[in-house]
Amino acid sequence: MSGDRDETIVEFRKVVNMAPAALREWLGGEESQSVGMTPEGERVTGKGQGEAVGHRMGQRILEIKARRQADLSEEDLADMRKVIGYVHRHGKQRPKGDVTDTRWRHSLMNWGHDPLA
Repeated sequence: MSGDRDETIVEFRKVVNMAPAALREWLGGEESQSVGMTPEGERVTGKGQGEAVGHRMGQRILEIKARRQADLSEEDLADMRKVIGYVHRHGKQRPKGDVTDTRWRHSLMNWGHDPLA
């Protein structure tokens, strides 16, 4: 199981390419809070419509990144795998053209991944 743990940690570090300070700043902004889906399946299009799953996961990523590797729990590793899966799946759905100011990019950034980095 240690191999799986190590692989998860390595891949998480690859896909979460935003530094904690940059992710924290991003999550505090309106664009971050205006994309995604709530746990109930409602689309978030503006601040105050409820917290999107991705926005919450961004907060969780900050918690995970603040821990020492030796202190990561099974719950942390499970959430890290969710992040890895989401970034890989969503990344394959890249729209054509300039993605700088798109819901697609903003959603990925909520999950700690800036595709333009």
